[in-house]
Amino acid sequence: MIRARLRRRRADGEQGKPEEEVVEIDPRELTGLFATPRWLRDMGLTAWLLVGVTVLLVGVVWLISLTHTIVVPVIAAGVIASVASPLVAWLQRHRVPRPAGAILLLVAIVLLGALVVFIVLAGITSQVDDLRSHLDDAKNTLEGWLTDLGVDPGKANDAKNDASSSATTSVSTLLQGVAGGIKELSSLVFFLAMTALSLIFLLADGPKIRAWGERHMGVPVPIARTISNRTLQSLRGYFLGVTLVAAFNAAVVGLGALLLGVPLAGTIAVVTFLAAYIPYIGAWTAGAFSVLIALGGAGTDAAVGMIVVQLLANSVLQQLVQPLAMGAALGIHPLAVLIVTIAGGALFGAVGLILSAPLTAAATKISADLARARAGERDAEGDDGGSEPPPESADPAPHPA
Repeated sequence: MIRARLRRRRADGEQGKPEEEVVEIDPRELTGLFATPRWLRDMGLTAWLLVGVTVLLVGVVWLISLTHTIVVPVIAAGVIASVASPLVAWLQRHRVPRPAGAILLLVAIVLLGALVVFIVLAGITSQVDDLRSHLDDAKNTLEGWLTDLGVDPGKANDAKNDASSSATTSVSTLLQGVAGGIKELSSLVFFLAMTALSLIFLLADGPKIRAWGERHMGVPVPIARTISNRTLQSLRGYFLGVTLVAAFNAAVVGLGALLLGVPLAGTIAVVTFLAAYIPYIGAWTAGAFSVLIALGGAGTDAAVGMIVVQLLANSVLQQLVQPLAMGAALGIHPLAVLIVTIAGGALFGAVGLILSAPLTAAATKISADLARARAGERDAEGDDGGSEPPPESADPAPHPA
């Protein structure tokens, strides 16, 4: 309590001492008088939260950059394990122990990867000489087109030389990049070894690791189980949808390459299938690969045809298949998918590029589940509060000795 003593002056002509009056003020009554406006407090709190989130993201990116040698293989193994764990569970239901099922699945993945690498490398190396000769013919054809359009022959020749330099660089990267990549074989072997080792542990002890993680999330176990379930469902649904879309695109592009007479149609189909797992960027990379093969192996007309086939496969036809393939796996707008994918790639590289969309979808679904759970609890509390309390029961019978 705040007390103040006030003295009032007497009017002119009045005798005696001034009157004194004591005033008491409760400090709680002054709270609203000098308080910051609510909108300003909310804005300041939001600003500090954004600053905190930004600092957290910067710290996470910095930490991952320091430990990427081990973090990236574990993340890759975690993604594969989350998608492939139902197969290990199916084997376990058929009396195959989880460790044995994990090893069998890993062997199958290794054999499939070796087959894919063999198809791509064997197809490219078998066409090295033909691709170079056809690319020289394509450069001469482009020079003739420029001359027919009225371009000065000297400038057309310069454009040809520039194209020759670019094509030589592209073909060198395409055809001889594997040889250069052997220099990085040691890091690749370490990455594959760490991924395989992590994958075995995650597949064999997946339920135990998941249960431990749910108990240590810092939230009630039912909420933690909801979070893990939604995350796994989003990852599995997303990659299942991507696989179906990739298979469709590979079939369309491979069939188009066969009809156009482009060599390495099988290799082009495999590259198109694998590139579909990298959002947006993968489609452009696979398209450039197929057009370059068509230009070098079948001529400019086939290259133009491959451009048309790629545009159809990755735009018009894909829009018909993708909603059916994805289904309710994402549940977010395509524009949001594009934004979070680019942002994830900018922040976390290839890992963010691939995982940003399914993790964002999981976050939205988890938020919706928790909101429904809170609404259900409020409704239940309202129903209980509106009902009459049950009558008191009679005293229980005395407990026998």
